[in-house]
Amino acid sequence: MARVAAASVAAGCVLAGTAAVTFAVVAGTGAGLTGYVSEAGIASSGYAPTYRIGVFALAAALLLLAAALPPALPVAAGLLGAGAVFTALSGAVTCSAGCPLPPFEAATVADLVHAGASIVAMASTVFAMLVIALSPHAAPRLRRVSRLAVAVALPVAGAIAVGLVTVGRGSLLGGLERLLLAVGAAWGLGTAAVLGRRTRSAVNVTNGSPREKQRV
Repeated sequence: MARVAAASVAAGCVLAGTAAVTFAVVAGTGAGLTGYVSEAGIASSGYAPTYRIGVFALAAALLLLAAALPPALPVAAGLLGAGAVFTALSGAVTCSAGCPLPPFEAATVADLVHAGASIVAMASTVFAMLVIALSPHAAPRLRRVSRLAVAVALPVAGAIAVGLVTVGRGSLLGGLERLLLAVGAAWGLGTAAVLGRRTRSAVNVTNGSPREKQRV
């Protein structure tokens, strides 16, 4: 029952966090696709608190997903836990205006910490997807959701890594970043739905639900 609750709350956190961050980005930065999502959280933004609340909600979602995973997936749970910690760090440490990054712009220590935390958080989440997608211990539906997400997330993440050192800030990186975050949010929501349904079914079987007995 604890995993059922964790999966259900995780879904709510994904929805709430995504909505808050999206609202802050659309209403606050005015940079369109040329800016980073993190620019909605800079000190001068009037929507910085909304952005940070959204980021912290997404960090909570990752932690809850880690708790909702079956015990047979400890590596994936650990990666999601690390993703949650670094997501929270990226929300706590904001970047300066424009979120400058080397090698094209001079960055402050806060800029580097924020960017590093964001990169590690996303990488941990993508690797968790990959572990689940390849694990024989994961349920078929859980593997299917992760495989679909990984099929999009890995090439997009690779393109972002190349873009950071070859192109820098612009519409290409802005669009790719938003696509990767959308894939992560969709994966989190889908995974929470699968975990909640599967765990509830297991509880019903344990309790002797006639319907579940027939399915078994």
